[in-house]
Amino acid sequence: MTHDDVTHDDVTHDDLPDRDVAVVLDLAAVRAPRCGRTRIVAVDGPSGSGKTTCAGRLAEALLSRSGIAPQVVHMDDLYPGWDGLAAAVPRLVAGVLAPLAAGLAGRYRRWDWAAGRDGDAVRVPAADWLVVEGAGCGARAAAWSYVVLVWLDAPADERRRRGLARDGDTYAPHWERWAAQERAHFASEGTAARADLRLGS
Repeated sequence: MTHDDVTHDDVTHDDLPDRDVAVVLDLAAVRAPRCGRTRIVAVDGPSGSGKTTCAGRLAEALLSRSGIAPQVVHMDDLYPGWDGLAAAVPRLVAGVLAPLAAGLAGRYRRWDWAAGRDGDAVRVPAADWLVVEGAGCGARAAAWSYVVLVWLDAPADERRRRGLARDGDTYAPHWERWAAQERAHFASEGTAARADLRLGS
């Protein structure tokens, strides 16, 4: 599973309608920040559902509205390897959310998938807006900090097609291994049921 800072989910599928992006941001804008001064919008859902594309659309729309591009934190950068979905949540909370709640900048180490270890440090400033995306980000341990939690999904066959088109041979041997972690996590956390908005891509 790789991330190149441009896109993670397959960009060949249709973007979410503008109206869905507007609904998310309109709801977020009327809610008070829950993490220091920062309003955080989170996008969760299974692999291949379009989360990173959605997060990018939200960031672009926020840039249009405010003139400032919000940072996007990708859970792909926090998973410590192919068995690391659950372990990424404490990394998100301790490194990003807890410092922001205290009015401080967050910081995390981006996972180097090729080397199998933590890589470069990434700073997350205490800004007005932040978008967090990736499977697991909507866990209860993190949800207290979000003004809006979005659940994004798509049919399983389509998600698999997108995921393998995106990462190809890198992801193929790990698809079922990762999907099993997602199923267990989402069932335990009840993420879809707790989401403020449930969207399809």
